[in-house]
Amino acid sequence: MSGSVTDVLIPLAAVVLVLVRQFRARRVGDDRKIWLIPLVLAVLAFRDPHLIDPAHRAAALLLLGAELLVAAGSGCAWAWTTRIWRDADGSVWAKGTWVSFAAWIGMVVVRIGLFGLGSALGVHQSSNGLLLSVAAMLLVRGAVVAWRAGNLEPSYRVPAAG
Repeated sequence: MSGSVTDVLIPLAAVVLVLVRQFRARRVGDDRKIWLIPLVLAVLAFRDPHLIDPAHRAAALLLLGAELLVAAGSGCAWAWTTRIWRDADGSVWAKGTWVSFAAWIGMVVVRIGLFGLGSALGVHQSSNGLLLSVAAMLLVRGAVVAWRAGNLEPSYRVPAAG
């Protein structure tokens, strides 16, 4: 890590923002926006010329690839553990559960393990790798939630029989 304040604050702010928003009920609406935050995070990550350690290129690429696979898996786990429902007016809502939070914790534990492995191998790892993995996780999560929301049965405002 380069040690600059922004190297720490940007990934931390992104993670805190996403975690806080995860536990609020949010309307699932125009899903064209699911790529916007991941795109911004990816652009911020790719602006770092040291995202891949040139002295250990193969190991750095393998670690980053593993991190992105873990992030994609976490995004799937997060999306499948998100509660999705249709309101009486027909709008679709989503809210993260405690199991969703556990998926986050699992990703953090694996990321710490990958960081430790990279450090043991002498690979320089940029904090922008975290931005890239959060971008991948958000993109996968958004796509799966949108797909799940699209498969909900429509609500016809018919009272339950009883």
